[in-house]
Amino acid sequence: MPDGKPAGERCIQLDTHNRCQIFGLPERPEVCLRFSATVDVCGRSDPEAYELLRWLEEDTLPKGDSVSTQGQ
Repeated sequence: MPDGKPAGERCIQLDTHNRCQIFGLPERPEVCLRFSATVDVCGRSDPEAYELLRWLEEDTLPKGDSVSTQGQ
């Protein structure tokens, strides 16, 4: 995703098991390299992770924008 991933949009690099297809490769974006999958960000289940990430994306959007729930 050359221009970044819009809030609420599923990353195109995730496979059907939500695993990164470019993990460990040089083209993996810096933001992904720095991401730490901790319980406070990812929860303890997929549904909890989706809700926490949706909340984080929504909370950090510029005023007036909204989060898509595409692919969840």
